[in-house]
Amino acid sequence: MTRVDRSLLGKILIAACLLSPLQGLAATNGTEQDLLSRVQGQVAEYLEQFSDVKCTEKVNQQKLTPGGKVELQRDSTYDYLVILTNAGGELSLDESRLAVGEAAKADKKNRPLLVTNGFATLFLIFHTYYAQSFQFAVGDVETLNGHAYQKVSFQHIHGTRSPAALSLRGREYPLELSGTAWIDPQTATITRIETTVGSSMEDVGLKALRSEIAYAPVPFRDSRATYWFPAQATVEVETQRQHWRNTHSFSDYKKFAVSTEEKVKDQ
Repeated sequence: MTRVDRSLLGKILIAACLLSPLQGLAATNGTEQDLLSRVQGQVAEYLEQFSDVKCTEKVNQQKLTPGGKVELQRDSTYDYLVILTNAGGELSLDESRLAVGEAAKADKKNRPLLVTNGFATLFLIFHTYYAQSFQFAVGDVETLNGHAYQKVSFQHIHGTRSPAALSLRGREYPLELSGTAWIDPQTATITRIETTVGSSMEDVGLKALRSEIAYAPVPFRDSRATYWFPAQATVEVETQRQHWRNTHSFSDYKKFAVSTEEKVKDQ
């Protein structure tokens, strides 16, 4: 079964220049440079916030006919959280997904449905560790629901690390993502990201991959701040013979904290 996964579930190294300006920036003036630098700072803070919460993830997996009709589908529910740990200055980001209800039961029919993970964390495109692997350009302002958002396009640089990968037959193929992010220019908050695969991977069977991640404000009773967390991620994948669409919905966010302590025994 074809699987789409991401490579960033391993270790993420955070350099001392965490709040340095984005690399590969195609901005034309100081205002644009300042916006993207603030976005990078927001992503660093957002990563800490996102690792302190858990939520309910509902996944709808669909296999489509050539005409676009649903041929097979399955609905699953998970307890979802991202665990961020720090050991010796090296951060590790792990996505935990615990099946609940019917999703916890094995699919005895072994239906050929696509598995997609990690698209909720594609905001890491703007993180220091991955930002230097992309070229960024500040585009037009678009008004959505009465609010103006700054559009920022990005293009992966060939041969550099990528926050996403295609996992196929035991091997991982980094994806050269390109796309657009919609950013609130006042708060530097990412509110929406759309991506496509920037170059053809038909030699490994991938014809097209598109994703759209929508973020929504999530208030907490014990905090004055309102955080923007993933609300929905839609992933569509096409090969020469098959077509899939998965929709991930995230809700019921709650604060969740994990503390760890390491002790070294005396020899």
